[in-house]
Amino acid sequence: MRSLELRHTPPLVLRGRTFDAGHAAVMAIINRTPDSFWSGNRHVGLDSALAALDDAVEAGADIVDVGGVRAGQEGGVVEAAEELRRVMPFLEAARAAHPDLVLSLDTWRSEVAAEAGAVGLDLVNDTWAGADPDLVHVAAEIGAGVVVSHTGGLPPRTDPVAMTYADEQGGDELAVVRDVLRVLSSGAAAAVTAGVPPERVLIDPTLDFGKTTRHSLTVLAHTDDLAGLGYPILQALSRKDFVGETLDLPADDRLEGTLAATAIAAWLGATVFRAHDVRATRRVVDMVATIRGDRPPARAVRGEPTGGA
Repeated sequence: MRSLELRHTPPLVLRGRTFDAGHAAVMAIINRTPDSFWSGNRHVGLDSALAALDDAVEAGADIVDVGGVRAGQEGGVVEAAEELRRVMPFLEAARAAHPDLVLSLDTWRSEVAAEAGAVGLDLVNDTWAGADPDLVHVAAEIGAGVVVSHTGGLPPRTDPVAMTYADEQGGDELAVVRDVLRVLSSGAAAAVTAGVPPERVLIDPTLDFGKTTRHSLTVLAHTDDLAGLGYPILQALSRKDFVGETLDLPADDRLEGTLAATAIAAWLGATVFRAHDVRATRRVVDMVATIRGDRPPARAVRGEPTGGA
């Protein structure tokens, strides 16, 4: 029988909870923005955001990631004070309602993360690859984990246009993979040096950020190479443009493509998944974990093998 060599990464440990291949983490997305790229996740009002939080927890979310600024360059400028006005009431209410829930903040600003630390923030999701060099030190100071990302050197809120990586013009499609590996390895080491424990460091190839659709597809297919870096892997795939361009679909119709990408990433070793569609993602990653042999079936009415003839 053919043996499959499946990669495993070290566990992620946040708020006393452990996430690994046997129990992948689903990170629900709550956007406190009026201009999120997908209209299904625009929670300007606090009541709407808290209702979405409760729904996500009921659907199986392990981590909730709140953001106050749209990732791309569309939309208006959001200063730090406005970002805080959007995210702090949510974080305070979320911590009161769900004391054991892992809370994550999607920000690239150290001053925002520092203030959010007062509510018991568990993870700083830096999607802009250390654009603010103080951010990783703030994460260490407040006792939070950190997401180390890759953006191809682009500054915050810059959409990738005709991005290229070294040697691509010579037909080397893996140049982007090597750059991702180099940047994530360096960033993770810097986070540990800053004082973030290794079990709280997540690496994120950050598909679509600083990448064309072809780049994102190539990096996704090489998720197992990222596993070799020795840190848990976050894949943020949900309804992204690389799915839309691949299938020629708008954001509203990208669920199936997202779930296909999720299954591939889970099979190749990713254990944390940032998702708009929590219930569907939970079921996909649990199913993949069981097929990989990392998680037993929830029940076995048909029985188990007895070893008989």
